[in-house]
Amino acid sequence: MTTGVKRAFKYRFYPTEVQAAELSRTFGCVRKVYNLALAARTQAWARQERVSYHQTSAMLTAWKKSEELAYLNEVSSVPLQQALRHLQTAFANFFGKRAKYPRFKSRKKSRKSAEYTTSAFRFRDGRLTLAKMAEPLEIVWSRPLPEGASPSTVTASKDAAGRWYVSLLCEDPSVRPLPPTHAAVGVDVGLDHLLTLSTGEKVSNPRHERRDGARLATAQRQLGRKAKGEGANRAKARRKVAKVYARITDRRRDHLHKLTTRLVRENQTIVIEDLAVQNMVKNGSLARAISDAAWSDFRSMLEYKARWYGRAVIAIDRWFPSSKLCSACGSLQDTMPLNVRAWTCDCGTAHDRDVNAAKNILAVGLTATVCGAGVRPQRSTPGGQSAMKQKTPRREP
Repeated sequence: MTTGVKRAFKYRFYPTEVQAAELSRTFGCVRKVYNLALAARTQAWARQERVSYHQTSAMLTAWKKSEELAYLNEVSSVPLQQALRHLQTAFANFFGKRAKYPRFKSRKKSRKSAEYTTSAFRFRDGRLTLAKMAEPLEIVWSRPLPEGASPSTVTASKDAAGRWYVSLLCEDPSVRPLPPTHAAVGVDVGLDHLLTLSTGEKVSNPRHERRDGARLATAQRQLGRKAKGEGANRAKARRKVAKVYARITDRRRDHLHKLTTRLVRENQTIVIEDLAVQNMVKNGSLARAISDAAWSDFRSMLEYKARWYGRAVIAIDRWFPSSKLCSACGSLQDTMPLNVRAWTCDCGTAHDRDVNAAKNILAVGLTATVCGAGVRPQRSTPGGQSAMKQKTPRREP
């Protein structure tokens, strides 16, 4: 593992009217170029042909020379080229079966952003100036950049709530592997409690969306009363809804960051279940609660922080019966309805459902590290265990 890790440092900034207008034009041009290139590549795909990044770059040059798309010359060319590179990455992930086919960007729903490389911005003495701008951005430096940091790329964005952000990608030499420890923990995620650890600790579920439910419902009712269209009143009501959602998202991510950082710092090995969250949210009665718990975000944060700090995250088979298996004697119960939160095994051991599951998750994860296979109990012999093929843990593309 390298001592220097590329990290994105995100800050809020407040543009002037001129800067906001320039960035808005850039966002629109980036979206237009991305969609044009995607359409060209889709048409070529229908003809069983492939279009490379260099071919789309040549197309961009031709588009700029046309009368219809001459406005593309008014913004910096670097974000437009970066949009083509992002499209190339999207197709590489598609052909590598790591993602679905790329989709067109929507003016209303897609993220408004533009990426600048070193040739399109100037960063000196803590002042950032983007291409086509005469003045530096007014950035709120909520935390310092690493000493001597030199950003390799800068991404300006605007969220649905109307907040402007700038993200600086820098190498952070302070991110290094933590001292090794023998501690290991199993983690069982849930809804009543967000996390249950094999140590017996339970982390309550903040239910951020439910806490702001009244405020969100009021904002959505006000939006529903506005006439559909491009009116200013509807846009204002839409921003109010977006601000409530942004508050929910910010609080949720802050809570997950604190949890994952603590788990990574305290444990050498962390064992979780390989849950199919996309399939689980198809359950209409639980979809909203599962989405609010953000189990996928929890896992992704845990995995990249473990890579940063030299820890191990093990994902066990999602079909492992962790709740029905006695962590003391290994016997397997026939059924275990969701409403059963505590049960007593035939061996006399009283179990808390979630703590017992976390202990079993830890045990099977540690076994997988030793023999390279997942472990399931044999149904015919209580307490017996057999090694079976372990599902490969998900990796980032």
